[in-house]
Amino acid sequence: MRKGVDDLSTGNRKKVLVVDDSAFMRKLISDFLSGHPEIEVIGTARNGKEAVEKVQTLKPDVVTMDIEMPIMDGLEALKEIMASHPVPIVMLSSTTKIGAENTILAMEYGAVDFVAKPGGAISLNLHEVKEEILGKVIAASGVRLSTLTRKYTGRRLTQPISSKTVDKAVEIPTFFPNRSQLTNVSKYKIPKTGKTFVVIGTSTGGPRALQEVLTGLPASIGVPILVVQHMPPGFTKSLADRLDGLCDIQVKEAEDGELLEKGTAYIAPGGKHLKMIKKGLSYYVRLDAVDPPRAGHRPSVDVLLESAAEYGELNFLTVIMTGMGYDGKNGMEVLRRNGKTITIAESAKTSVVYGMPKAIKEAGFADKVVDLHDISESIIGIIKS
Repeated sequence: MRKGVDDLSTGNRKKVLVVDDSAFMRKLISDFLSGHPEIEVIGTARNGKEAVEKVQTLKPDVVTMDIEMPIMDGLEALKEIMASHPVPIVMLSSTTKIGAENTILAMEYGAVDFVAKPGGAISLNLHEVKEEILGKVIAASGVRLSTLTRKYTGRRLTQPISSKTVDKAVEIPTFFPNRSQLTNVSKYKIPKTGKTFVVIGTSTGGPRALQEVLTGLPASIGVPILVVQHMPPGFTKSLADRLDGLCDIQVKEAEDGELLEKGTAYIAPGGKHLKMIKKGLSYYVRLDAVDPPRAGHRPSVDVLLESAAEYGELNFLTVIMTGMGYDGKNGMEVLRRNGKTITIAESAKTSVVYGMPKAIKEAGFADKVVDLHDISESIIGIIKS
């Protein structure tokens, strides 16, 4: 028996259910997936109701799901599937404002990732994102379901969605890393003197991870927060707006030239690198759509960290969370060589995809490896004045 090809033919391929109300799109997506040696399309569904039923009967390893469908849309189907028969789901979304908002909700409800349709609901040019679809389906097949169905912790269980006030009923414990786990710093925590910035980098599984971390930070956090989340143009504004409505801190999509202010998280816009620049004694946002993508990413965590490394007078607390690949590793090497940083890597236990934080840990750059639900507490403890 030929090892590999025959192994795949005996049932080791990833079984995928394709859900879309368009027969054309179902056929096109199915053809893309079936052409991959590691994937088998085991069925299709025309709407969310059929999807829920076929997930129960066919037991796929991964589902691709359109958001906009009749009878039961993708969001409702996603919620029902994750509640009753959890399975990794990759959403296909339009880039309209409504489509982007629904996509962010889908990530919140437990979808692994999404692919933006380049041509709307019926994308004749879907071949442009064929490799992205294949890559994200393969990645989704390897995630642990516990990372998708985990409930949020702390005051997120009690705080109303519209609230921007601190819930004083829940105390956030202070965390201090061991001295032996810190490099480039002389104390257990970032010094009170000097200017401090938090940098967060994440990719696959990032929207839920960001919600978990940012909702755990009080409005009095006292530092600017710069965020790179791998996302295409048209979606980061919806992500920022959604998080802003959930968090005590302000969350916004970064704008070129704006002052970096304490208590605000700035999310890099899709399609643009986020950098820091200094004018006088203050620091500002610089957005760059000219520099090429790094390892396929713009925005790139590497680019932000390299920008941060230019300012040796600053203190950084850098957090690398769930995501495919190794974006952030090269930039972290530069920052740790030229600047001052404490680095947190998300643990393998809670990462949806243990790629980016694994690269940081294996390179020896992680001062602390922390479960997702403890990261906000770690941030507060390290920079607490």
